[in-house]
Amino acid sequence: MDLSVVVPCYNEEESLAELHRRVLAACKAAPVKTFEIILVNDGSRDQTLSIMQDLVKADPHVVSVNLSRNHGHQLALSAGLAEAKGAYIFVLDADLQDPPELLTPMLNRAKTGGIDVVYGQRAARQGETWFKLFCAKTFYRVLSFLSETEIPENVGDFRLMSRRVLDTLLSMPEQQRFIRGMIAWIGFKQEAFLYERDARYAGVTKYPFLKLISFAIDAIASFSVRPLRIAIPFALFGAFLAGVLGLGAVYSYFTGGTITGWTSLACIITGFASLQLLCIALIGEYVGRMYIEVKRRPLFIVADLMRSPKKAAPKRAPAKKAPAKKAR
Repeated sequence: MDLSVVVPCYNEEESLAELHRRVLAACKAAPVKTFEIILVNDGSRDQTLSIMQDLVKADPHVVSVNLSRNHGHQLALSAGLAEAKGAYIFVLDADLQDPPELLTPMLNRAKTGGIDVVYGQRAARQGETWFKLFCAKTFYRVLSFLSETEIPENVGDFRLMSRRVLDTLLSMPEQQRFIRGMIAWIGFKQEAFLYERDARYAGVTKYPFLKLISFAIDAIASFSVRPLRIAIPFALFGAFLAGVLGLGAVYSYFTGGTITGWTSLACIITGFASLQLLCIALIGEYVGRMYIEVKRRPLFIVADLMRSPKKAAPKRAPAKKAPAKKAR
């Protein structure tokens, strides 16, 4: 298999037909002979699964992976990647904000440059509010500051990767997954591909604000221990402040001065208590993730997998014209 296209889907009944049409056209135009289109149903509540199964019956290139429940975007993507058989793997979302037509130039860049990962980097983002753009920019800056792994800004899961990158990714067993960061951590030769992100084709976003916050926490906690180290300067500052207050109290005792009022004392106590609670919360976040990891549960559960009984025929090369016979 030359190419696998992996698309996680959650309540995407309005865009699946157009997604299939454009992805199929992009694959047929790409410099590959054989390909598959893996659609992952992440516990959708609409007609997404039935549409996917109809596509499998109509198109032998399509593979339907149905998860037992909603596992979340990153685990749904992991399920699709686990089924991918291609030498190159193309990942995109079902909302068609990332154009499938970029497959050919990204694939050509990977082959000619010997590049293992060609990731889409957004030069512009259409159809998004200023608040979401602000949150995204803030997220990438905070992640860049906290993470020990260099993760490019304005980059999602839209990318093309080689087989050896995927094999390495599949060997990484962590439960809390931030796939774009994991691929950045793997290394090999990676290169950005600038593009303009389109507005969503249909439906509404599946990442409301609270889910974005949870996703950001997963990203930061998965790739950095710096939040834990924040406790150290807090502790040093607290010790310094306590020492200054202690010296002040001793000085006041010997000079006959008195400290009146309970407000200052209450503020000090609550201030130190707040710092302690913050540090405990940071430690608790990491301990909780360790608890999840040591249980070693499977990342996802596939309810059923559907492939076409007909084997997809490879693309035919254009017929060469026979040379004209010379006149005798």
